[in-house]
Amino acid sequence: MALAERILQGEIRATAILLRDIDDGMASAVAELKQLYPHTGRAFILGITGPPGAGKSTLTDKVIAAYRARGLKVAVVAIDPTSPFTGGAILGDRIRMNRHATDDGVFIRSLGTRGHLGGLSRSTNDIVSVFDAAGWDIVIVETVGVGQDEVDIVRVAHTSVVVMVPGLGDDIQAIKAGILEIGDLFVVNKADRPDADRAVRDLEMMLEMNHPPEGDWWPPVLRCVAQKGEGVDELIEKIDEHRTFLQSTEQIERFERNKSTLRFETLLRDQLYSRIHTHISASGALADMIAAISRRELDPYSAVETILAAHLLRVDLPESD
Repeated sequence: MALAERILQGEIRATAILLRDIDDGMASAVAELKQLYPHTGRAFILGITGPPGAGKSTLTDKVIAAYRARGLKVAVVAIDPTSPFTGGAILGDRIRMNRHATDDGVFIRSLGTRGHLGGLSRSTNDIVSVFDAAGWDIVIVETVGVGQDEVDIVRVAHTSVVVMVPGLGDDIQAIKAGILEIGDLFVVNKADRPDADRAVRDLEMMLEMNHPPEGDWWPPVLRCVAQKGEGVDELIEKIDEHRTFLQSTEQIERFERNKSTLRFETLLRDQLYSRIHTHISASGALADMIAAISRRELDPYSAVETILAAHLLRVDLPESD
């Protein structure tokens, strides 16, 4: 029986095998993903992002417990930084959630970024799809914590929670460059610190300047002490409110269209590059062109145009119904 069929029947081991194959880039995983795709679109995807040291893993641990108390199955995709030298990852996020290791209603999968920017791993979307098709109610994606450029999560999660913490120094600097635009909810963690009030005020001021259109969602700023579990219930309530907002408006359809567009364009770009690069490398054309470019006998723009002209054949695509 194919892995996809076993996953749809609820076999955890089959899910773990496919997740490994996806992260390892196994070509066989694509056939399984094709079978699973029609069964996706049911899970609620929650993103948790923010700068390093904000307490994202600790908060995620508490959110898992809150959803499990409701009887919901929770899958977690925890992104960890990858060493640029060895390619390995410490996988510390999983360690912080270790108390859920024996719970059959929780599945935690750590992924290394493997050089991918934006806070996620290249395989994140596919991993989320597997959990979705396998029947997990909530899929939490915890990003690596790279800082201001960590905005990919908005293209994956229905609700994005941005976790901040007092005492970062320049609070305004820490929340600019796209972070304000991606947050559906903002959480000031470690709110028992003396400078928590200032962090909340700064966030609220910046959000006020970035006023959303009338009728759109207004991101709230919440306080939380994740280590003690304080403020977690209020966070879950606000997540529920945002989910209801998405379902009661056209936002959810817009999200799915944007997500589908991104998935398609990313796959198209990656596969085109991979196939063309593999071919010209094997034929020796790549080495010859690089040598000519470095000697200034050929410019890189003309080289790329030549490669594209030689490899992209015009084909008629099937007409849509």
